[in-house]
Amino acid sequence: MIRLALVAILGLASVSGGKSRAEERRPAETVTEIARTTKTATGQPIALPQGPTQVVASIYSLVPGARLPEHKHPFQRYAYVLEGELRVQQADASSRVYRAGDFIVESVDGWHFGAAAETGPVKLLVIDQAPPGAEVTIDRR
Repeated sequence: MIRLALVAILGLASVSGGKSRAEERRPAETVTEIARTTKTATGQPIALPQGPTQVVASIYSLVPGARLPEHKHPFQRYAYVLEGELRVQQADASSRVYRAGDFIVESVDGWHFGAAAETGPVKLLVIDQAPPGAEVTIDRR
């Protein structure tokens, strides 16, 4: 009898409180998807480190005309352009310009460099996923 009462109570609770996450959203909450991909900027499949993974989020700021040294990332890195215009050039001389609002899934183990436009600063939100303590950027010497 007690078991039947519990089943009835749980059934009523699920009917009355069974709103989905979308139905619970308040009018002030807006979700705008900015990217969905399974590949990096150079077409590699996205792969995460095996085992424990550390996530590091950073803000990078570049002055107008700044050029980063040629470098590569041994693990997955993502960047969101908050401000400005950034040109990324790969080792094969192909390049792409990213502007405020663009999302970048950087290549893994591919030499490249980034340069800020002369017209203004660049600000990036960068997220790295790597084994704890691992180097996330390797400069070419």
